[in-house]
Amino acid sequence: MITKKNMSPCPVGLLLQVIGNKWKVLIIRDLLTGTKRFGMLKKSVGCSQKVLTDNLRMLEEDKIVLRTVYAEIPPRVEYQLTKTGKSLKPVLDAMASWGEKYRKQLK
Repeated sequence: MITKKNMSPCPVGLLLQVIGNKWKVLIIRDLLTGTKRFGMLKKSVGCSQKVLTDNLRMLEEDKIVLRTVYAEIPPRVEYQLTKTGKSLKPVLDAMASWGEKYRKQLK
């Protein structure tokens, strides 16, 4: 969890503290299209259950993802982006644009 004590003084460093691994970026990418359940995220992100759980918890602690548990049998848990999480869309769009341009350079 990012706190004032461990927060990077650099804005780019702070962004990397929040989304600084590929799993978090892929989770955010998938949640930009709407609410998802754990199984859907696991399948689309392509990581292990533990890795997904750990990264979802970190994103939840940093107020990027909202986890909603429904009192049903069997229990249903859904994940969605918070307003702060949704504000990362231009960042991911820029990353995707750069990736496409770079891919073309490599051909």
